[in-house]
Amino acid sequence: MAKNTTNYVCSECGFESSGWLGRCPSCSSWNSFTEQRTAQTPKANAAKGGIQRGWLQDLLNQDDGPEANLSELQTLDNIQSQSETYVSSGIPEFDRVLGGGFVPGSLVLLGGDPGIGKSTLLLQACAHTRYQGSVLYVCGEESPQQVKLRADRLEIKAPQLRLSTEIIFERIAEIIMKLRPKLCIVDSIQTMYSEQGSSAPGTVSQVRDVTAGLLRLAKSLGTTVVLVGHVTKDGSLAGPRVLEHMVDTVLYFEGDNQNPLRLIRTIKNRFGTTNELGVFEMTAKGLLSVKNASLALLESRPHDVPGSAITCTLEGTRPLMLEIQALLAPAGYGTPQRMSQGIDRTRVSMLIALLEKQLGMNLSNMDSFINVVGGLRITEPAADLALVAAITSSFRDKALKDMLLLLGEVGLTGEVRPISAISERLLEATRLGFKAVIMPGSHRQTAERFLRSRRDLTLPDLYYVDHVSEALDIAFG
Repeated sequence: MAKNTTNYVCSECGFESSGWLGRCPSCSSWNSFTEQRTAQTPKANAAKGGIQRGWLQDLLNQDDGPEANLSELQTLDNIQSQSETYVSSGIPEFDRVLGGGFVPGSLVLLGGDPGIGKSTLLLQACAHTRYQGSVLYVCGEESPQQVKLRADRLEIKAPQLRLSTEIIFERIAEIIMKLRPKLCIVDSIQTMYSEQGSSAPGTVSQVRDVTAGLLRLAKSLGTTVVLVGHVTKDGSLAGPRVLEHMVDTVLYFEGDNQNPLRLIRTIKNRFGTTNELGVFEMTAKGLLSVKNASLALLESRPHDVPGSAITCTLEGTRPLMLEIQALLAPAGYGTPQRMSQGIDRTRVSMLIALLEKQLGMNLSNMDSFINVVGGLRITEPAADLALVAAITSSFRDKALKDMLLLLGEVGLTGEVRPISAISERLLEATRLGFKAVIMPGSHRQTAERFLRSRRDLTLPDLYYVDHVSEALDIAFG
């Protein structure tokens, strides 16, 4: 006879407790425990050496004979290694963030704000993927007619695409077993639920159990499964934190509805590099890959304007040119404001203190406003020199040299420290036609080797500096 039990689950991380707690001991969130009732069926005795199996395992092994339920142990030396086979999605920027394309048998999680373009991108991938075989689209939030309207608007024709509005996981598993699709899109994971659980769709236990079942199907059948995930108010993926640990790849959709540019950032990837960035443009025909992202980010940059500096940041393996803008104004109150968007405010305060101490600038009575143009966020210290130059330019009300690139980390004593991947950044600067590059003096030998190896290019003038004061003297001519 089934026995009803009650436990409490944290809605933030999935931690379970037998009683209600005000603060989660796992993620330290307050008032996040919700009551959950489950029906537990007493385990039958494993008579005659029988082994209990779930319905999903029975479904996977229904044609493999009675011995298929027994797990086979293997030694590491006897396992044949094989390289991963990537299947292109048909969208170059999407392939970049995936590490080269879809991997058969992988589980991908794509999250983002409502209306940012998740369903549009995946519908385009269903139509243009290089997979040879059927593609299944499980639309739990939309009707087939709504999906058809979007496909007509995007001028998408995909005869291999199969649509299903099923939200019960047991029935979805039967469809996948029968159809054996090469690619399966689940939009969204928060709308799916399993009849084995008693909680509502979207709860921690349902999201965790359905994802675990889809992971089992993906690995057993070699089907690539892409999950669409909702995000919370702070921008993180909704559901338990264990959801990100279960999947193979985690992608975040970023962007602003007022800006046509859309960004996809790789947070986790078992088959490629992390922190990769894909740049798209939202148009009436859907999302288009931006081939020259640096040029798109600098397209409307003003020239000969104080407070503007250019740096090159590295997103995964891609160098990106970004504009940093600074605005200084007399403080209207006793304590000056330190506002920043796209860069750490603590870093900004530290560099302002350095300018006051090392160069004697009186910034203690001025408000500072820093912005990284394009909606991107800079996390690496290679942009320190450009940030210092932008602040100084606004303070002096004098523009920097035109087409000048500044690279380097700035220490607390004013020294300019080395950065990584200097050759890739120089190559990007050359491709975009920059006239001069200010860089750390410790990169002199690396830069000279790069110059000798690329004599076919018209390289910019290189200036090597060891102190921030030297860099500013060169930047202002």
